Amino acid sequence: MSAQIIEREKPVPINMRVDTKKRSLIDAAVELLGTDRTSFILDAACKRAEEVIMDRQLFLLSDEAFDRFEKALDENPLRDNKCLQKLMSKPSPWS
Repeated sequence: MSAQIIEREKPVPINMRVDTKKRSLIDAAVELLGTDRTSFILDAACKRAEEVIMDRQLFLLSDEAFDRFEKALDENPLRDNKCLQKLMSKPSPWS
């Protein structure tokens, strides 16, 4: 059985309580983006929900498909990529 997202014709309410510090933080971001609080919160919540769902996605493979997948990982062409090795050996700018 797969999860389905049902699109509704009418918006439904979502109520929440938040402390003033968090609301002020959200309002500061809202002002910078020129949007409204509801849209900002809904967008942030939906992005996070998508991340959670995608992180828990289950992929079922046949034995043959899994063998091909493992082979592709073992034959990693990036391992021999000199440009990528040079890039990855540089210290990160935020360190």
